[in-house]
Amino acid sequence: MSEDTSNQQQCGGKKKAMLAYGVIQISATVVSAISLAAIAVGLCAVKQESKLFNGCVETVVAEGRSNAEAVRYCNGG
Repeated sequence: MSEDTSNQQQCGGKKKAMLAYGVIQISATVVSAISLAAIAVGLCAVKQESKLFNGCVETVVAEGRSNAEAVRYCNGG
């Protein structure tokens, strides 16, 4: 009788530990997914800004200025 009780108590502790591990693992996966989504959104903004900058440089070069002057102008200088 005492062996059955001690085996159940040991197994109960292992179950709790495995459950805690599983919850922590799932939480870490969710945090990673959210972080990757945030990075992807940030990269989309950089890509859009790059397109606008390149368009600005092309427009200024078409007006007859050099590339260096166009970049300086589009950077705000």
